[in-house]
Amino acid sequence: MEHLLVWLIVGLIAGWLAGKVMTGHGFGIIVDILVGIVGAFIGGYLAGVIGIAVSGIIAEIIVAFVGAIVLLLILRLVLGLGAGGRRRVF
Repeated sequence: MEHLLVWLIVGLIAGWLAGKVMTGHGFGIIVDILVGIVGAFIGGYLAGVIGIAVSGIIAEIIVAFVGAIVLLLILRLVLGLGAGGRRRVF
């Protein structure tokens, strides 16, 4: 149970940070947590591919943050969102 709580806290922090960096605002607590948790999986996968060992809560948050940034970049490309989360009009 405590591992789930840690994942939620890491996800919340990473998702909130990624939302602030990428759009200047978050998407709400639920979406921020989801982006952070999915970002943690993406970041963990990428860290494994690169060969980086992750240990400690700060390192987990950094890896989850990087993964959340990657996820948000992919979402922007797929959804055609510009800066600030607004749809680009060509």
